[in-house]
Amino acid sequence: MIFTDSGILLYRQPFREADRIVSLYTREHGRLNVRLPGVARPAGKLKAFSEPFVYADYRIYVRRGGTVGTVTGGKLHQVFPSVRQSLRRTALAMHFCELFQRLTPLHQPSEAKFELLLSSLTELEYGEPNPAFAAAFTLRLMTLAGFGLDRPVLKISAEFWRRMHEEKLSSLTFSSPEEMLSLAKCNSVCRRFLNQYLTYPLNTLKSFSLDESSLETAGEEDFNILSAPAV
Repeated sequence: MIFTDSGILLYRQPFREADRIVSLYTREHGRLNVRLPGVARPAGKLKAFSEPFVYADYRIYVRRGGTVGTVTGGKLHQVFPSVRQSLRRTALAMHFCELFQRLTPLHQPSEAKFELLLSSLTELEYGEPNPAFAAAFTLRLMTLAGFGLDRPVLKISAEFWRRMHEEKLSSLTFSSPEEMLSLAKCNSVCRRFLNQYLTYPLNTLKSFSLDESSLETAGEEDFNILSAPAV
Protein backbone atom coordinates (compact mmCIF):
# COMPACT_ATOMS: atom_id res chain seq x y z
CA MET A 1 0.00 0.00 0.00
CA ILE A 2 1.22 3.48 -0.91
CA PHE A 3 -0.29 6.64 0.51
CA THR A 4 0.63 10.29 1.04
CA ASP A 5 -0.10 12.20 4.23
CA SER A 6 0.96 15.48 5.82
CA GLY A 7 3.15 14.94 8.85
CA ILE A 8 5.39 16.60 11.43
CA LEU A 9 8.51 14.76 12.54
CA LEU A 10 8.54 14.13 16.30
CA TYR A 11 11.55 11.88 16.85
CA ARG A 12 14.33 10.14 14.95
CA GLN A 13 16.99 7.53 15.57
CA PRO A 14 19.68 5.92 13.40
CA PHE A 15 18.96 2.55 11.85
CA ARG A 16 21.44 0.25 10.12
CA GLU A 17 24.30 1.97 8.32
CA ALA A 18 22.63 4.97 6.70
CA ASP A 19 18.89 4.82 7.47
CA ARG A 20 16.78 6.56 10.08
CA ILE A 21 13.62 5.45 11.84
CA VAL A 22 11.40 8.43 12.58
CA SER A 23 8.12 9.07 14.35
CA LEU A 24 5.63 11.27 12.49
CA TYR A 25 2.37 12.77 13.65
CA THR A 26 0.24 12.78 10.51
CA ARG A 27 -3.02 14.47 9.72
CA GLU A 28 -4.97 11.41 8.53
CA HIS A 29 -3.18 8.46 10.16
CA GLY A 30 -2.09 9.78 13.56
CA ARG A 31 1.33 8.86 14.90
CA LEU A 32 3.37 6.56 12.63
CA ASN A 33 6.82 5.00 12.68
CA VAL A 34 8.53 5.03 9.28
CA ARG A 35 11.97 4.41 7.82
CA LEU A 36 13.87 6.89 5.67
CA PRO A 37 16.48 4.93 3.69
CA GLY A 38 19.93 6.34 3.01
CA VAL A 39 19.39 9.75 4.63
CA ALA A 40 22.58 9.55 6.73
CA ARG A 41 24.70 9.53 3.58
CA PRO A 42 26.11 12.91 2.46
CA ALA A 43 24.01 12.80 -0.72
CA GLY A 44 20.87 11.37 0.90
CA LYS A 45 17.92 12.69 -1.12
CA LEU A 46 15.42 12.63 1.75
CA LYS A 47 17.74 14.10 4.39
CA ALA A 48 15.58 17.22 4.90
CA PHE A 49 12.53 15.02 5.56
CA SER A 50 14.30 13.42 8.53
CA GLU A 51 14.97 16.62 10.48
CA PRO A 52 13.14 17.34 13.78
CA PHE A 53 9.78 19.17 13.58
CA VAL A 54 9.83 19.39 9.77
CA TYR A 55 6.35 19.74 8.28
CA ALA A 56 5.98 17.93 4.95
CA ASP A 57 3.89 15.64 2.80
CA TYR A 58 5.34 12.13 3.08
CA ARG A 59 4.79 9.42 0.48
CA ILE A 60 4.87 6.17 2.43
CA TYR A 61 5.00 2.55 1.28
CA VAL A 62 3.83 -0.15 3.71
CA ARG A 63 4.15 -3.84 2.91
CA ARG A 64 1.16 -6.07 3.56
CA GLY A 65 1.27 -7.00 7.21
CA GLY A 66 4.07 -4.52 7.90
CA THR A 67 4.14 -2.19 10.90
CA VAL A 68 6.86 0.26 9.81
CA GLY A 69 6.47 2.05 6.49
CA THR A 70 9.19 3.35 4.18
CA VAL A 71 9.27 6.95 2.98
CA THR A 72 9.82 7.03 -0.79
CA GLY A 73 9.37 10.76 -1.43
CA GLY A 74 7.38 13.81 -0.52
CA LYS A 75 7.08 17.58 -0.53
CA LEU A 76 8.42 19.98 2.10
CA HIS A 77 6.04 22.60 3.44
CA GLN A 78 7.88 24.26 6.33
CA VAL A 79 11.21 23.72 8.07
CA PHE A 80 10.74 26.61 10.56
CA PRO A 81 14.09 28.37 9.97
CA SER A 82 13.57 31.05 12.64
CA VAL A 83 12.90 28.35 15.24
CA ARG A 84 16.17 26.61 14.34
CA GLN A 85 18.16 29.82 14.73
CA SER A 86 17.08 30.28 18.36
CA LEU A 87 18.02 27.90 21.15
CA ARG A 88 14.92 28.86 23.16
CA ARG A 89 12.55 28.31 20.22
CA THR A 90 14.26 25.04 19.27
CA ALA A 91 13.94 23.77 22.85
CA LEU A 92 10.22 24.60 22.89
CA ALA A 93 9.67 22.92 19.53
CA MET A 94 11.45 19.78 20.73
CA HIS A 95 9.38 19.86 23.92
CA PHE A 96 6.14 20.01 21.92
CA CYS A 97 7.29 17.08 19.79
CA GLU A 98 8.34 14.99 22.77
CA LEU A 99 4.96 15.57 24.44
CA PHE A 100 3.26 14.31 21.28
CA GLN A 101 5.60 11.33 21.10
CA ARG A 102 4.82 10.34 24.69
CA LEU A 103 1.12 11.27 24.97
CA THR A 104 -0.40 10.16 21.66
CA PRO A 105 -1.16 6.54 20.70
CA LEU A 106 -0.04 4.96 17.44
CA HIS A 107 -2.39 4.88 14.46
CA GLN A 108 -5.15 6.98 16.04
CA PRO A 109 -5.63 10.15 13.97
CA SER A 110 -6.86 13.41 15.45
CA GLU A 111 -7.24 16.48 13.26
CA ALA A 112 -7.41 18.70 16.36
CA LYS A 113 -4.12 17.35 17.74
CA PHE A 114 -2.39 17.80 14.40
CA GLU A 115 -3.62 21.39 14.15
CA LEU A 116 -2.48 22.10 17.71
CA LEU A 117 1.06 20.99 16.93
CA LEU A 118 1.21 22.75 13.56
CA SER A 119 -0.25 26.03 14.84
CA SER A 120 2.05 26.02 17.88
CA LEU A 121 5.16 25.52 15.74
CA THR A 122 3.93 28.25 13.40
CA GLU A 123 3.54 30.64 16.34
CA LEU A 124 7.07 29.79 17.44
CA GLU A 125 8.27 30.65 13.94
CA TYR A 126 6.54 34.02 13.62
CA GLY A 127 5.68 35.06 17.20
CA GLU A 128 7.68 35.75 20.32
CA PRO A 129 7.87 32.86 22.82
CA ASN A 130 6.91 33.65 26.38
CA PRO A 131 6.97 31.79 29.74
CA ALA A 132 3.40 30.52 29.24
CA PHE A 133 4.08 28.62 25.99
CA ALA A 134 4.97 25.26 27.53
CA ALA A 135 2.16 25.15 30.11
CA ALA A 136 -0.53 26.36 27.69
CA PHE A 137 0.50 23.79 25.07
CA THR A 138 0.52 21.00 27.67
CA LEU A 139 -2.92 21.94 29.02
CA ARG A 140 -4.38 21.92 25.50
CA LEU A 141 -2.83 18.57 24.64
CA MET A 142 -4.13 17.18 27.95
CA THR A 143 -7.65 18.23 26.95
CA LEU A 144 -7.38 16.66 23.48
CA ALA A 145 -5.93 13.46 24.98
CA GLY A 146 -8.84 13.08 27.40
CA PHE A 147 -7.05 14.30 30.53
CA GLY A 148 -8.43 17.84 30.61
CA LEU A 149 -9.87 19.36 33.77
CA ASP A 150 -13.54 20.34 33.72
CA ARG A 151 -12.92 23.42 35.85
CA PRO A 152 -10.01 25.53 37.07
CA VAL A 153 -8.13 24.21 40.10
CA LEU A 154 -5.95 25.80 42.79
CA LYS A 155 -8.16 28.90 42.78
CA ILE A 156 -7.09 29.88 39.27
CA SER A 157 -9.63 32.33 37.86
CA ALA A 158 -11.97 31.10 35.13
CA GLU A 159 -10.77 33.84 32.77
CA PHE A 160 -7.10 32.95 33.22
CA TRP A 161 -7.93 29.28 32.70
CA ARG A 162 -9.85 30.14 29.50
CA ARG A 163 -6.97 32.19 28.14
CA MET A 164 -4.48 29.36 28.76
CA HIS A 165 -6.72 26.99 26.79
CA GLU A 166 -8.02 29.20 23.99
CA GLU A 167 -5.93 32.27 23.17
CA LYS A 168 -2.93 32.35 20.86
CA LEU A 169 0.19 31.20 22.66
CA SER A 170 2.11 34.32 21.67
CA SER A 171 -0.54 36.54 23.28
CA LEU A 172 -0.19 34.93 26.72
CA THR A 173 1.98 37.62 28.28
CA PHE A 174 1.49 38.08 32.02
CA SER A 175 3.04 40.61 34.38
CA SER A 176 0.92 41.14 37.49
CA PRO A 177 1.72 39.15 40.65
CA GLU A 178 -1.70 37.50 40.49
CA GLU A 179 -1.18 36.40 36.89
CA MET A 180 2.31 35.10 37.59
CA LEU A 181 0.98 33.08 40.54
CA SER A 182 -1.76 31.62 38.32
CA LEU A 183 0.85 30.68 35.72
CA ALA A 184 2.92 28.96 38.42
CA LYS A 185 -0.18 27.02 39.43
CA CYS A 186 -0.77 25.96 35.80
CA ASN A 187 2.84 24.76 35.65
CA SER A 188 2.20 22.73 38.79
CA VAL A 189 -0.92 21.14 37.25
CA CYS A 190 1.08 20.15 34.16
CA ARG A 191 3.98 18.72 36.14
CA ARG A 192 1.71 16.69 38.41
CA PHE A 193 -0.06 15.26 35.39
CA LEU A 194 3.20 14.33 33.66
CA ASN A 195 4.63 12.77 36.83
CA GLN A 196 1.46 10.72 37.29
CA TYR A 197 0.97 9.60 33.68
CA LEU A 198 4.52 9.06 32.34
CA THR A 199 6.64 6.12 33.44
CA TYR A 200 9.86 8.14 33.05
CA PRO A 201 10.49 11.91 32.80
CA LEU A 202 10.52 13.90 29.59
CA ASN A 203 14.01 14.67 28.34
CA THR A 204 13.01 18.25 27.52
CA LEU A 205 11.13 18.96 30.76
CA LYS A 206 14.11 20.41 32.62
CA SER A 207 14.30 23.24 30.08
CA PHE A 208 11.07 24.79 31.34
CA SER A 209 9.36 25.87 34.55
CA LEU A 210 6.90 22.98 34.79
CA ASP A 211 8.54 22.13 38.11
CA GLU A 212 6.93 21.15 41.37
CA SER A 213 5.59 24.18 43.22
CA SER A 214 5.45 24.53 46.98
CA LEU A 215 1.95 25.99 46.73
CA GLU A 216 0.33 25.36 50.07
CA THR A 217 -3.12 25.74 48.50
CA ALA A 218 -2.69 22.67 46.28
CA GLY A 219 -4.94 19.81 47.33
CA GLU A 220 -4.54 16.25 46.08
CA GLU A 221 -8.30 16.02 45.46
CA ASP A 222 -7.95 18.64 42.72
CA PHE A 223 -5.92 16.18 40.64
CA ASN A 224 -7.99 13.00 40.89
CA ILE A 225 -9.44 13.66 37.44
CA LEU A 226 -5.95 13.33 35.95
CA SER A 227 -6.29 9.55 36.21
CA ALA A 228 -8.87 9.48 33.42
CA PRO A 229 -7.97 7.26 30.43
CA ALA A 230 -6.52 8.69 27.23
CA VAL A 231 -8.51 8.71 24.02
